[in-house]
Amino acid sequence: MTEPFHCDIMRCDNLVRRLLPAMRAEMVYRLVNERGISQSEVSKRLGVSRAAISQYMSRKRGCNPGEFPEKLEMIIEQWVSAIASGEGRITICDICRSTDPSDRR
Repeated sequence: MTEPFHCDIMRCDNLVRRLLPAMRAEMVYRLVNERGISQSEVSKRLGVSRAAISQYMSRKRGCNPGEFPEKLEMIIEQWVSAIASGEGRITICDICRSTDPSDRR
């Protein structure tokens, strides 16, 4: 039985520091390499510098030490689609709900 979702600021803080940078790096990589969006355009859509995009692409920023769980892969793909199309959005809560409760601590 799964534990009901419980919002907790410490879980969010941990998620933002531990998972979000790697997820953002993966999202940027997919936008450029799979969707064919230029690094300059990705930087504009995300509101970050072109240098930050370059660092994500070279894995100097947000390096992922391994593979993402399937649920997070789905969230990353939804995020990529939302940025590529300009429609929809992904929130921190969406990401948190997709993580294993034992990983949110």
